[in-house]
Amino acid sequence: MERSAPGDRFSPTRYVVKYGRDMETYSEREACVAIPVNEGLINPACALPYGLTANHILKAMAEFIDFISFINQRLNDKGIARLETFLMPANFSSIVGEFVGTAIPRYCSSLVRNRYHNGHPDLIPRGMYVNDAVQHSQEGIEIKCSRYSSGWQGHNPEAIWLMVFHFSSNTVADQSRGIGPIPFRFVAVYAAKLEKDDWSFSGRSATGRRTITASVNQRGLAKMRANWIYLDLD
Repeated sequence: MERSAPGDRFSPTRYVVKYGRDMETYSEREACVAIPVNEGLINPACALPYGLTANHILKAMAEFIDFISFINQRLNDKGIARLETFLMPANFSSIVGEFVGTAIPRYCSSLVRNRYHNGHPDLIPRGMYVNDAVQHSQEGIEIKCSRYSSGWQGHNPEAIWLMVFHFSSNTVADQSRGIGPIPFRFVAVYAAKLEKDDWSFSGRSATGRRTITASVNQRGLAKMRANWIYLDLD
């Protein structure tokens, strides 16, 4: 079944329709408990490499749901704000990615976390490289996590399997915007084998200080959305 892609950011209206209550009525304590993943929302027809399956990914996501719920409830017990409400957005996204990237090999024995410091990609085929460590390879899966449903970035255009976990949660800026507590939720997971022309490269001028990045372009985005793994949009 084909489903439309989500908007670029979390939609309060969609959240109210989905869960049947005004998000302003969630207490801080209630928002500590993340929304569970739903096995009925995975795509059994998705194409994945290296023996990885949608169920492996779902189990890793469920582990993160347990983790963030546990951490936030313990923080709340001490009168401390939820993790996602005081970490910078990029730092929180990194935590989500590091967690699921570490969890997936526990369920998919043919993949292992790349043991090279800052190695690329995040997951590589087990036993392919000495000590399961490689500085850079086109074999494996790169993982990214984002509150956005498009515009995903990397440092270079490259041919690689990319997997993106799209999630919704509060941010450090929500209180000033009048957005009340909402639980963490996985919105979607997409994956595809991208080629170099599936990226748009953004360099910088000779005097610029902006980080050099590459973004998944519309062609790459179409590939990934066509191969969705998990979709919670209704």
